[in-house]
Amino acid sequence: MTDGHLQIVVCGAAPAADATKLLRLAQERNWSAAVTATPASLDFFDLALAEEISGRPVKTSYQATISNSRATAAADALIIAPATFNTINKIAAGIADNYALASAAELIGRGVPTVIVPFVNSALARRPPFGNSIAALQAEGIRVLTGPIYGWEPHVPGRGAERLPTFPWAEALRLATDQVV
Repeated sequence: MTDGHLQIVVCGAAPAADATKLLRLAQERNWSAAVTATPASLDFFDLALAEEISGRPVKTSYQATISNSRATAAADALIIAPATFNTINKIAAGIADNYALASAAELIGRGVPTVIVPFVNSALARRPPFGNSIAALQAEGIRVLTGPIYGWEPHVPGRGAERLPTFPWAEALRLATDQVV
């Protein structure tokens, strides 16, 4: 028996290579977890390892979901990490042009506690669309793990690799699971 089920949406950014850390952290908290991957994330992480750790297939498309006979538990929490500039802006605008974004949009619409961890450089973060998207997501009740309060800020352009060892997987899990009643 688990304390809950975590749905993870992984986007195409360098920290995705370590997304299995989040799966292991969830298991340590006695949570089951499953991964849904954006098309851009597939070059960044090891799907087979994620499936081995979670015991569930990584969902990547509508077709993969239709042909998959394994049922997935209803999500008690959602973490979108690493979340790219593109993904954050699309989620805020209600754009669901791939399976991962559509499933995230539905879970958010159901009121599932959601945490988004941006992995964005400071030049992109300065753009008004990004700031507007963060504000819109927060107004919707989504926790966006960014800023001094979390100690997680956009990185200098071209220097994202330096931030990989400190990507806040554990903090994202704490924030997401602590919201579950």
